[in-house]
Amino acid sequence: MAALDPLTAITEAFTSFLFGKTETTRLPVRTSTGQAQAVYLPTAAPGLGDSGVIIGREVYSGKGYIYDPFQLYGQQLPAPHWLVLGESGNGKSALEKTYVLRQLRFRDRQVVVLDAQGEDGVGEWNLIAEELGITPVRLDPTAALDQGIRLNPLDPSITTTGQLALLRTIIEVAMGHGLDERSGFALKVAHSYVNATTADRQPLLTDIVEQLRHPKPEAAEAMNVALDDVREWGLDVALVLDRLVDGDLRGMFDGPTTVGIDLDAPLIVFDLSHIDRNSIAMPILMAIVGVWLEHTWIRPDRRKRIFLVEEAWHIINSPFVAQLFQRLLKFGRRLGLSFVAVVHHLSDIVDGAAAREAAAILKMASTRTIYAQKADEARATGKVLGLPRWAVEIIPTLSPGIAVWDVNGNVQVVKHLVTEAERPLVFTDRAMTESSSLHSALDADLEAETEARALAMEQQAYQGPYPRSTAV
Repeated sequence: MAALDPLTAITEAFTSFLFGKTETTRLPVRTSTGQAQAVYLPTAAPGLGDSGVIIGREVYSGKGYIYDPFQLYGQQLPAPHWLVLGESGNGKSALEKTYVLRQLRFRDRQVVVLDAQGEDGVGEWNLIAEELGITPVRLDPTAALDQGIRLNPLDPSITTTGQLALLRTIIEVAMGHGLDERSGFALKVAHSYVNATTADRQPLLTDIVEQLRHPKPEAAEAMNVALDDVREWGLDVALVLDRLVDGDLRGMFDGPTTVGIDLDAPLIVFDLSHIDRNSIAMPILMAIVGVWLEHTWIRPDRRKRIFLVEEAWHIINSPFVAQLFQRLLKFGRRLGLSFVAVVHHLSDIVDGAAAREAAAILKMASTRTIYAQKADEARATGKVLGLPRWAVEIIPTLSPGIAVWDVNGNVQVVKHLVTEAERPLVFTDRAMTESSSLHSALDADLEAETEARALAMEQQAYQGPYPRSTAV
């Protein structure tokens, strides 16, 4: 240390005499970065803001985790669509249900759910529907003789182009391959004739089947071919559509759309639990419902809509259905639609027949929530979704109710919170037996109910109790 000049030394000596020593001289300390890091305060990644619905707590910081695709869209999110992954019993169902219940507290929200699971003759969302005064739209081929719910693929509210696209998709899904030019021509001619000649009622699938079996001479004249050729081109198409008219799917799509389906209700539940989830019927059903909703439900009325699909691999794993939903996602994004796809394993999608279409849909899902998976599945998921290595490593170790959230690159570990008021609606009897460990994991979060409600009350659009419907 350099020697002080005489004046400075006299000044410091006088100051020390009056006020005591003003500075402590410490010897330098040698240490490592591993030891020195203890002197820094804990830090956490920035959250997603304070506007939206509370999901739970960020695990490492303990702060509340709030998410809303409509609030984040255009700023932190390029698209409002969301993919939820994870094995059964880890909390996907609880997350879906609480998310919908909390979104419905906003005045401008509306939700459609394709409920593909259930027990005791009702879907998994039946309790929530009852609480909100909603009657689920239950599609059940066994109810055909009892005048069950019907959705008409030829409903006039669907454009003629949409009708033809839907008919092609139904046929291609059932056949497992695309329509050739001749079969496509026969279908187009039959559809055009039915729409042109049916004026006093809704056109029906039975009309299409009839025209395919017995085409009119003008159909052959238009292409300068023999009438028998046109009939032969449309025979396979007629046999496929006959399945919806007089086969195992009869009673759901072979009549006019049922009057009284309330498309203005805050929650619309399509109960598909009576359909075999492993049959070809499921993707056909989802295609019909998806297109019907596209033309009858999504409107430019500034309402924010959520379309939640359970067992979504039925959609994404079929090239023809995936193409329809890919268009729906692109179209709906401009009109305030958030598509939520729930699947068990990413391999169900990326290794399927519709890998290209699945990749396009995954690319549009800017939010990805991943619950516990086996190590090899987690590595595959991380590679496809581009997750950081630390996130991939902890996915197999996640406890029920905890998930990795990737919101357009903002990756955090979040513990989902379920309140006492939501618990009886969220956990069905089956969930109570299959996921008892999830309940234990969430018990510690119940004291945060007050915190969650306080945050919710601060939301400007909060409207209090869940809206009820007077749906027929």
